[in-house]
Amino acid sequence: MSAALLVTAQPVTAPPVTAPTFRPTFRLKERAADCYTPRMRKSSLLRLSAAVLLCGGAWVAYTQGQQAPPQLKINKIKDNLFEIENDGGNVSVYVTGEGVILVDDKFDRDHDQIMSLVKSVTAEPIKYIVNTHHHQDHTGGNAKMEPMNPQIISTEEARENMVEGKMSGLPSITIATRGRIHLGGKTVEMYHYGRSHTNGDAVVLFPEHRVLAAGDMFTRGNDFPPLIDYAGGGSAREWTKTLDDVMKLDFDVVIPGHGAVGVKKDMLEFRSLMVDLRSRVHQMDVEKKSRDEISKMLVSQFHFGQLQLLRGLDGVIAEMQ
Repeated sequence: MSAALLVTAQPVTAPPVTAPTFRPTFRLKERAADCYTPRMRKSSLLRLSAAVLLCGGAWVAYTQGQQAPPQLKINKIKDNLFEIENDGGNVSVYVTGEGVILVDDKFDRDHDQIMSLVKSVTAEPIKYIVNTHHHQDHTGGNAKMEPMNPQIISTEEARENMVEGKMSGLPSITIATRGRIHLGGKTVEMYHYGRSHTNGDAVVLFPEHRVLAAGDMFTRGNDFPPLIDYAGGGSAREWTKTLDDVMKLDFDVVIPGHGAVGVKKDMLEFRSLMVDLRSRVHQMDVEKKSRDEISKMLVSQFHFGQLQLLRGLDGVIAEMQ
């Protein structure tokens, strides 16, 4: 067969996800529909409500007819490897002689633009879609892709989050710790090392080009601070250990979940940022600082926006005690 998928079903080595000592901000069905948006600089209740509307279960209402989708842009990373940016998570497009492999597919509203941009670089059909995690800004296009019969792949944990959130476009294939796609004489590798942004984050390696698609395990730029989605199984404490395992892979270039394409050194700097974040919160916990004081520190020093605070403030305070 010219196209093949090899999934290595090994026991998941990540520690089991334990419930935090606080109650999640959102109900479960809202958790799975959560999304990642750039930090919002105003702290008014109106803006907070808008963030919840967009990133909670009501995000579909926002996307249907409220405004035209932002203009997407496609960038060439290497021969036959492209990245689509703007609006939602970055999309990787890998072109082979027998079909296309996508990594993530943004929001539902971005489908037509994604298809147009893919067709601008190849006439080959989309054969595989890899979801790096469950959030709607990375999986929202799955349902509209289904009529083309691609194989949709994620980690087991990401799919479970989608099922629990009653999301559409469910992956038909899951991986435990690693998997490979063989298509048109090319190979793509998928790895799941443990908790970070969520409990189901995968990274995707393009060995031929030494390029890694990192999903939201790595974001770049002050407008895209780390989002620790505790309700989705994320962990600030385990994030750096997961990054350490990822850093052992053979790559030079990194396509982040959000922000500009970078290099391996940028991911290492992001790891250092996560260490600093943990240390600051732990120290403030020890000093018995208030929740409000810790919140202001995360905003001023780590560029947290309202979404980051909603999803991660109580969790990181509890986890760093």
